Amino acid sequence: MSDAPSQLTRLLAIMARLRDPERGCEWDRAQDFASIAPYTIEEAYEVADAIERADMTDLQGELGDLLLQVVFHARIAEEAGHFAFADVARSISDKMEARHPHIFGNGTGTMGETRWENLKQAEREAAGATSALDGVAKALPALLRAQKLQKRAARVGFDWPDTEGPKAKVFEEIEELEEASSLTKEEEAGDLLFAAVNLVRAYGIDAEEALRSANRKFERRFRAMETRSGYTFPDLTLDQQEELWQAVKRDEKSTR
Repeated sequence: MSDAPSQLTRLLAIMARLRDPERGCEWDRAQDFASIAPYTIEEAYEVADAIERADMTDLQGELGDLLLQVVFHARIAEEAGHFAFADVARSISDKMEARHPHIFGNGTGTMGETRWENLKQAEREAAGATSALDGVAKALPALLRAQKLQKRAARVGFDWPDTEGPKAKVFEEIEELEEASSLTKEEEAGDLLFAAVNLVRAYGIDAEEALRSANRKFERRFRAMETRSGYTFPDLTLDQQEELWQAVKRDEKSTR
């Protein structure tokens, strides 16, 4: 633990050398915020993947890769005269202390989702936000962003009181998708997905986690079908593939 400051100093020095105009790496010198942004997002997902697999060795490495991205962005900003890594660390430290007045200040009580969101809302208003939707990052994955937009709207009262409203909306959007022309089908498909997220949210379920779970289940079952078929799955008829699918589902239920 005591070695953390020296290792962070080492990492900052490595990045400075990589970005050195004369002695640095050609690839690292050529990068800017936009060019490395996709890598930053990718590394965050790889951290999440290591956590999901409970692979602590991999998690250590992936967290290092993600930290490198923070250091990389901060170095580019420092070179342009915007801010440095120390400013990034100071900013998040100030924010965390301000958001935990019951820990670092004179506040009382405990931290819950409502209190956390109220503190964040106060920050947004202090920064000049005028809409309840301000601050929802446009670069978020579409499913996650839909959920966040809906939660923000719900905080100011724009929400169904129960599941019946969003359920009816899903059926309405299905009909509109069926009747849509080729020019509007994509828009109607988006409306259907947005409505589905709203319905799932009304049941108190995190849509992102629910879909991740469904993805894992589909992948597990599909791989099981491939194995059962002796890896001749593409040669089977659709009816034969469906028989395998049902068999795999039955096996899963019997082992629960």
